[in-house]
Amino acid sequence: MSFVTVAYGVVFYVATVVLVVGVFNKVVQFARAPAPLKIPTMPAPLTRHGAAGRVAREVVLFESLFRSDKWLWLFAVMFHAGLLLVLLRHVRYFLSPEWGVIWDLVVLVQPFGLYAAFALVGGGIMLLGRRMVLARIRYITSPSDVLLLLLILLIGTSGALMTFVVHTDIIALKQFFVGLMTFSLNPLPTDAVLLVHLFCVAVLMIVFPFSKLLHAPGVFFSPTRNQCDNTRERRHIAAWAASLESDCGS
Repeated sequence: MSFVTVAYGVVFYVATVVLVVGVFNKVVQFARAPAPLKIPTMPAPLTRHGAAGRVAREVVLFESLFRSDKWLWLFAVMFHAGLLLVLLRHVRYFLSPEWGVIWDLVVLVQPFGLYAAFALVGGGIMLLGRRMVLARIRYITSPSDVLLLLLILLIGTSGALMTFVVHTDIIALKQFFVGLMTFSLNPLPTDAVLLVHLFCVAVLMIVFPFSKLLHAPGVFFSPTRNQCDNTRERRHIAAWAASLESDCGS
């Protein structure tokens, strides 16, 4: 087995462990963080079902972003929709055997995912340009924000190059990743563009749990979104405050 195959196998095992464990730990922290105040952004839903619907609209439609900045909403939709379709298209590299309905859905999304890289790269360039051009956004932009966008743009661009310009052996690529899932290494194609693409993907997986990209799971735990306006019907008190109150009462 070649050095490149072994090295990339180890890198993706490490990246997967860091991604899964890191995201799991962060989600647990989000879930355990107390919310001492009732702070839903108004106008807020009056029921928990309404709050769940609000979170769903935020995740799917970027509702609050649409209300505040239409251009930013457009760039964000392009970027995230392109990213979602690209990820769904890549599911085919991990399915063996080709499972019934799941495989049918993966086949269905292929034509859309094929060109979604352009939306991903185009939206990413717009978001990066916004951070560079607008002074008020540039002021709050950290180097990590720029590096993350550049990393994702490099992933999208290298992926598009392999799709439309420099083709790689996708059969061997699928065998490599299916082999990783069954702990049996298969040879990895050594195309330069592919190696750059996979290395950047592994880096993104490793930095994801420690970056602002955690807004993906974090939006579900945002008290301004997931709380309902029922302060007149039910008193809101954090768990730690309730325990202190009971101790004082006793």
